[in-house]
Amino acid sequence: MTNKNESSNLAIDKQVCFSLYSASNAMSRAYRPLLKKLDLTYLQYIVMMVLWEHSTMNVKELGSKIHLDSGTLTPLLKRLEAKSLITRIRSTEDERIMVISLSEQGRALKQQAEQVPNSMMCKSKMSMEDLIALKQGCDLLLANLNE
Repeated sequence: MTNKNESSNLAIDKQVCFSLYSASNAMSRAYRPLLKKLDLTYLQYIVMMVLWEHSTMNVKELGSKIHLDSGTLTPLLKRLEAKSLITRIRSTEDERIMVISLSEQGRALKQQAEQVPNSMMCKSKMSMEDLIALKQGCDLLLANLNE
């Protein structure tokens, strides 16, 4: 029996948003065992990747880079500080600004994290070219939706 809604624009299998949502959930689940070894959540890992690249930045810059507001970011940063991976200090020029820096322990964790991207690439079973194209498509979609 054919469902009359199969050609509907509301069919779930036609929705890009549902594919992105499902892929994002699967990606988070795939990261979980790898990040458990580092004692990091996925969002903590994202923050650490930015800090491994930049070493020091303020909360506003960090939030802008990873698309999170300070209300979401502050508790996450407090947990990273409790794990001794980062330090948070007030700026000497403007005490309203919180400056985040990697600790020695945070820098050392980078070496253990180096294997995560390769492990995820293997789990994806996609070529580097396909992964690059997927990332570029997602980046374009994000830019268009943020206009």
